[in-house]
Amino acid sequence: MLAPMRLYTLSKRHFVLVFVVFFICFGLTVFIGIAGPSVIESTAVTAKLNNLKMKPFKLKSKPLSTYNQQLWLTCVIQLDQPNESSFKTNVTMTVKIRGVEENGSSSFINNQVYNRTRILNCAQKCAEIIVVHLGYLTYTQYEVIVGFEDLNKLMYPIKNLNFTWKAYNPSFSQVEIWFRFVFVVLTFMVTCLFAHSLRKFSMRDWGIEQKWMSILLPLLLLYNDPFFPLSFLVNSWFPGMLDDLFQSVFLCALLLFWLCVYHGIRVQGERKCLTFYFPKFFIVGLLWLACVTLGIWQTVNELHDPTYQYRVDTGNFQGMKIFFLVVATVYILYLLFLIVRACSELRNMPYVDLRLKFLTALTFVVLVISIVILYLRFGARVLQDDFVAELSTHYQNSAEFLSFYGLLNFYLYTLAFVYSPSKNALYESQLKDNPAFSMLNDSDDDVIYGSDYEEMPLQNGQAIRAKYKEESDSD
Repeated sequence: MLAPMRLYTLSKRHFVLVFVVFFICFGLTVFIGIAGPSVIESTAVTAKLNNLKMKPFKLKSKPLSTYNQQLWLTCVIQLDQPNESSFKTNVTMTVKIRGVEENGSSSFINNQVYNRTRILNCAQKCAEIIVVHLGYLTYTQYEVIVGFEDLNKLMYPIKNLNFTWKAYNPSFSQVEIWFRFVFVVLTFMVTCLFAHSLRKFSMRDWGIEQKWMSILLPLLLLYNDPFFPLSFLVNSWFPGMLDDLFQSVFLCALLLFWLCVYHGIRVQGERKCLTFYFPKFFIVGLLWLACVTLGIWQTVNELHDPTYQYRVDTGNFQGMKIFFLVVATVYILYLLFLIVRACSELRNMPYVDLRLKFLTALTFVVLVISIVILYLRFGARVLQDDFVAELSTHYQNSAEFLSFYGLLNFYLYTLAFVYSPSKNALYESQLKDNPAFSMLNDSDDDVIYGSDYEEMPLQNGQAIRAKYKEESDSD
């Protein structure tokens, strides 16, 4: 016997209400984000044509705090070119970075000059070049000395060099802290309530969705990162790396959850590790390994060279990109195969079919919303090679950031609600021996393969009451 799910007791009106509450909560998060502060604050510095001979350019940032989180220096080369012209060329630059302490003393970071080549891509106007990216801030102010070589050899004359300092808005950092804190508290409460609802059932009687929810909810707690405030207290790369690790683990666990549920709902009884779990862990593990490797690769190199970008390592980046796309394609095809097979085999099975329909419908809604958000935020640039390297510098408002956190949190809260047993679940499960209660509390094995009750003649409630009345009259 499996632990009953609230899903079995919901009427059509309740299902509609569940989706309405989900959309209301998600919409509330988006509206709060729209009303919130901008994510990135920018300070522009323009080098005019008559200053081009003054090499190198000395650019000083405004005073910074830990609430600025990260710092970028970008450059846009403005050319006097026709609108229809386009070209691509390499630009070599030299960079020195000096950090300024609160007492006014300064020192060069890593005490060396960085030489880097950037790709200048010009269509109607030239694309933005990232000169420097600091993943965490050790000093209260930074001075960057940057020089460009062979600028006079470009196809068209240069009008201006537009430099821009970019950093996280301190107001947004405070909003992020509070939102993460709220989601951490809500996730902790949902996790405790879900565990409390299953306390009277043995773990071996839990359904596969309930077992996975007991794993995903604690991982969602880590995804919201209760250690996030450490990044404002400690000047170190470790809190940021920990946040990236938690997010990648949760997202890959969610991918694994979809594979296991759509396959496991068909495979009852013992699920062998080698044939059931190993292929799924292998595919999702490769995706996780690619994400973590890329993040560690970027972070470690930026610690030694703030001008480093993994898109500059064209061979390595293209290899990683192809590897990720191939594994992601295999995952999507495997998931579609499991969904189609589960729906075709179990569409006529009561209750099991209900589980499939609800999970598929809610997951489809979440994926569609995610794709829409990505398209509205990035458009066609999502397919470009420089997309990953410039993700974090193109937030327009808080809604773009908060929408993903709210979407995944409310998705898990909704699943936890429908997969948890109802208040009377234990009492109803104890009525299983009564043949008058035929399907509601049957296990998945009984629904799919049949049970001993099917051999008994069907009796409705009126016939049973009539039988008891005759016995009492005879007494």
